[in-house]
Amino acid sequence: MLSSAIASFFQQRFAATPLLVRAPGRVNLIGEHTDYNAGFVLPAAIDKEIYFAVALNGTSTIRLHSFDLGEDHEVALADVAPSSTLWANYLLGVVAQFQKRELPVQGFDCVFGGTIPMGAGMSSSAAVECGLAFALDTLLHTRLDRMELARISQKAEHEYAGVQCGIMDQFASLFGQAGHVVRLDCRSLEYAYFPFDANAYHLVLCNSGVKHSLASSEYNTRRQECERGVAVLQQYYPEVASLRDATLEQLEKHQAELGEVVYRRCRYVVEENLRVEQACQHLLAHDLPAFGQDMYGSHAGLRDQYEVSCPELDILVELARPLPGVVGARMMGGGFGGCTINLVEASAVESFVTAMKRAYEKQTGIALETYQTTIVDGVGMLAPVAVS
Repeated sequence: MLSSAIASFFQQRFAATPLLVRAPGRVNLIGEHTDYNAGFVLPAAIDKEIYFAVALNGTSTIRLHSFDLGEDHEVALADVAPSSTLWANYLLGVVAQFQKRELPVQGFDCVFGGTIPMGAGMSSSAAVECGLAFALDTLLHTRLDRMELARISQKAEHEYAGVQCGIMDQFASLFGQAGHVVRLDCRSLEYAYFPFDANAYHLVLCNSGVKHSLASSEYNTRRQECERGVAVLQQYYPEVASLRDATLEQLEKHQAELGEVVYRRCRYVVEENLRVEQACQHLLAHDLPAFGQDMYGSHAGLRDQYEVSCPELDILVELARPLPGVVGARMMGGGFGGCTINLVEASAVESFVTAMKRAYEKQTGIALETYQTTIVDGVGMLAPVAVS
């Protein structure tokens, strides 16, 4: 088991008994591109995780080891700054946030590694940040609450990795709850849990195997288009601080002034927020087939209105739709590549994976990777590992 291997490596390398921590990746079932519009998202923590072995070392030095890469990075506490070792920045950014808060950071040793596929949209970076933040909070007795740990981790990504992410990924890693998805209000940070019947239905991710270079530039463009829409609406409705506050009626009334493209972008965001609310009601009613229809609706909106899908993602959704036991599918993440998330009856998962691999490779020439996931608790400690 990877967590045991990491613990054993730590004890042999540093001759100390570490704190062991697991930090999960996440999926987002519905609510895409709503976070930066102060809307709603519906993520869950999953059993693809980063494992940490961490201990204070009584010095003024941080010693980091990436178990997966077999690489080291060492720095004095006084010299913490963004590094040319890219993987180390996610960890150093967390340390820097503790230091900014004038918390008593001490030298420590850390070995980490994980099972989250890189580049598949499961937020491995957030798991790395949140796992170390939790470990340091525990070892240093700083008693920060989980929302503060999420903010620390988000800021680490902003300032040390240069990614201006929302807080959803870090929130999901820290606040996940087994058997539940969690609806987060990205404006107020209020949240609520909704049951997910993991015995009857499984979440299966299908990796398109592509990542188009459009993603980052188009992401910024979409943000600007949403902001333009808000600026137009605010002239008539001062209470519209973000698209979260807009209604379909308001958009339709000012469609000509918004222009066709901005209108479509804004309409998607308003409808997606409504879909998140509707999907939560379906979960309360234990009606996952109805939830799946909202997933299809989300994908159609992302494809046709927000225009952030790509041919490979569309092919995956359309291949999944007629297969036995599939009740929903959609692209997940920023777009232009990455994964689809599929809601599949537990008894049909094996045949689904076989059929999808065969059909996708036949149609695109790309070998399909799939990931079966279980919803788990958020960041937490693991039991100590005995080393013989």
